Amino acid sequence: MDTRPVLVLGSTGYVGGRLVPLLLERGFTVRAAGRSVEKIRARQWADNPNVEIVRADMHDAWSLRKACRGCRAAFYLVHSMTQPGRDFAEQERDAAYNMVAAAQGAGLERIIYLGGLGEDIDDHPLSKHLRSRAEVGRILTLAPSRVTILRAAQIIGSGSSSFELVRYLADRLPVMLAPTWVKTRTQPISIRNVLGYLVGCLENEATSGLTLDIGGPDILSYAELFHLYAEVAGIPRRRILATPFLSPRLSSFWVSLITPVPMSLARSLIEGLRNEVICRDDAIRELVPQELISCGEAIRRALDKTEHQKVETCLFDVGSACLPEWASGDDPAYAGGASYEMGYKARLQGDPSKVWALVERIGGEQGWYYGDPLWRLRGFIDRMLAGPGMSRGRPRRDDTVRVGDALDFWRVLASDPGRRLLLLAEMRLPGEALLEFRLDTHWENAVDITMTARFLPKGLAGLLYWFAMYPFHVLLFRNMIQNISTQAGTHIYSGPERIEKRS
Repeated sequence: MDTRPVLVLGSTGYVGGRLVPLLLERGFTVRAAGRSVEKIRARQWADNPNVEIVRADMHDAWSLRKACRGCRAAFYLVHSMTQPGRDFAEQERDAAYNMVAAAQGAGLERIIYLGGLGEDIDDHPLSKHLRSRAEVGRILTLAPSRVTILRAAQIIGSGSSSFELVRYLADRLPVMLAPTWVKTRTQPISIRNVLGYLVGCLENEATSGLTLDIGGPDILSYAELFHLYAEVAGIPRRRILATPFLSPRLSSFWVSLITPVPMSLARSLIEGLRNEVICRDDAIRELVPQELISCGEAIRRALDKTEHQKVETCLFDVGSACLPEWASGDDPAYAGGASYEMGYKARLQGDPSKVWALVERIGGEQGWYYGDPLWRLRGFIDRMLAGPGMSRGRPRRDDTVRVGDALDFWRVLASDPGRRLLLLAEMRLPGEALLEFRLDTHWENAVDITMTARFLPKGLAGLLYWFAMYPFHVLLFRNMIQNISTQAGTHIYSGPERIEKRS
């Protein structure tokens, strides 16, 4: 067996995060790549001796070439749909060309790409999302590597964007107004079968150079998919009213309000639903034989994992966990414009571990220890602006956070147990923001807690936003520290005292 590592690009994404442990189980050495090595190291499989962790940015050809060097094959599992305000098609095109150059420079033998189903026909042209997925596949074939393209429709599994969209809509809406695309046919596939095909293509050289359609055993309309979900979930049958007046933009807006799926992703998915996505051939079934899971069974398994909090990866795992350059302290103060900092600090007498336990538990159902209606209002405004809002909550119920986790409208950049929690704002802002909790233990029962907000404004709107929010920060931060102290059973020895800085 070839002992050279297999590169997984998108190793912390929905599919990649599940593919890595399966490859390890099959005996492969895996090189897991991503923009943030800290995010990769936070995964449960990262400590496996057969895992190599490397930093690779899809828009940095040099880092890609370095990641590919010495590998026998690469899984290309990245996309740019979740980045609002950016042309994801252009981003994906740039990433694909960089991959071609990296594969050529590193002598990569194989590339396995997971794309999307759909045919570009005159009266029903492909959506921008599906057209971009197809273009990426064509670009990758320019590489000297042997390229295998797998084309899939909706992936059904706990935490997948397609499943979560169906789940939230069906659970929350007994009557749905839907565009006419609910009558379009699709061929969903279970995430387990997707993973089986990906690994199977790596193991079977006969799949090299082929474009293969992958789908489950069932073909049904989107309306039938909603009805099937209701049947499996044990809820009353949903009434779906198809109307020609709902545009993709309007549909994505109300979908993002009702579900935690980001508006940018919801719109890409909804625009793609007008295209019939059905396998043209079943050649993959002979090349990589496996038992295909029915759509109803895939839904049942996804619901079971969701109910028991055993979701290995989810759509919210996609997101940058890299510290912004302006916050690193490496650049001169004038390099990116003035940044602002304010916060509160207090010395507490009591058990530092209890203080940390509360800090680590923040967000989601627990709330933010003070002014939860204000936090929810900010989340609602963010949803109106196509941001994530507060709908994502916490990723799990065990009160732990790891680098890369989505936490309400924040992303965890650092989690040093007992010492530091650093969050990056993913809400819609006229600038970039960080929120940090830091604990400094001085002796056994004395700990300083510091809560700090840092902000890099963009233009006049950013400056106005910072000063408009300043009174709310004063109100929230001071009371949050006091309530954390009370709930931890500690005594405030001094403070909270305000700290602020401009750089």
